[in-house]
Amino acid sequence: MVTSSLPRDERVNRARVLVIGSANVDFVVTVPRLPAAGETVSEGTLLINRGGKGANQAVASRRLGADVRLIGCVGSDPSGESIRSALEGEGIGIAGLMSTTEAATGTALIIVDAEGRNQIAVAPGANRRLTVDDVRAREDDLRWARVVIGSLEVPLPAVREAFTVARGHGAITILNPAPVPATPIDFWPLVDYLTPNAGEAERLSGVPVRDQPSAARAASVLRERGAGTVIVTLGGDGALLVTADGVGHVPAFTVTAIDTTAAGDAFNAGLATGLADGRPLTAAARFASAVAALACTRRGAQDSLPTRASVEKILWGDYRSPPSPPRSEPSREGCADAPVVRGRTCETRDRPR
Repeated sequence: MVTSSLPRDERVNRARVLVIGSANVDFVVTVPRLPAAGETVSEGTLLINRGGKGANQAVASRRLGADVRLIGCVGSDPSGESIRSALEGEGIGIAGLMSTTEAATGTALIIVDAEGRNQIAVAPGANRRLTVDDVRAREDDLRWARVVIGSLEVPLPAVREAFTVARGHGAITILNPAPVPATPIDFWPLVDYLTPNAGEAERLSGVPVRDQPSAARAASVLRERGAGTVIVTLGGDGALLVTADGVGHVPAFTVTAIDTTAAGDAFNAGLATGLADGRPLTAAARFASAVAALACTRRGAQDSLPTRASVEKILWGDYRSPPSPPRSEPSREGCADAPVVRGRTCETRDRPR
């Protein structure tokens, strides 16, 4: 049995972003180092907060000034009610956030080390109960949107239907292909912007990604399948923009990274908001890189997502990163999967088809 609530925020804003994706409760344990297989690492601290790629992207877009609506599914349980209340408190339209009695609210278990690196395991729960019919029932929301972001912690058919309807109404679509699904993606031509990190680009294309030239080759394979612009995020090497007109690059911003958990979601929200604002691709990608960089400077998922004012500061060079803990030698390992984060300090570096 699936039900939905009425939307709270009906205001019209030039930047109108609709997100289709997951909403989870996150259990985050911070430990001195990540455990090896079969190992227990003690002396950690626990933080319980809200996450999920869809909810993170919705909250990030809202804090950046966009008018936001979310399509997803949570359980009819206390965790689901907590998520609904928090999203509504952010000013996000939750009429499309369904509730189900058939599964518990999605849950993520996250381990973060002293370098900001993480390991994540997810029990998707109610997120997998989102159906094509649920999406079709939200056609008014999809008609309203200027940009639609989809990620893959919800069923592929639901995302495909959302993109089909959105493109039919002239919206821009962004696919964050995370996690890479076991079932092949079969709607590449509906994707205006594809935003894999290096590992996802490699798994999706079959091309080993080791540097910018190999990332460009992987992106070209994905464009040949029908995706419009492919933006490969490369950690300390910034973001590579591969369009029909060629290859571009956005360098990273330097910050002190504490936790990269929500960096990818922050990047996608920044890109969506930038494009919905009418920014050209390079400017929108630079904006997204600044959002992702700032998301690395605080612990947690949604707690780490920055406001537009703080993003403008880093864009204009008025941001001062807090000092990093003493180290004998800088390392870049912790930022490998963050979209645009340089060093240890971590570094974060426009709809053409």
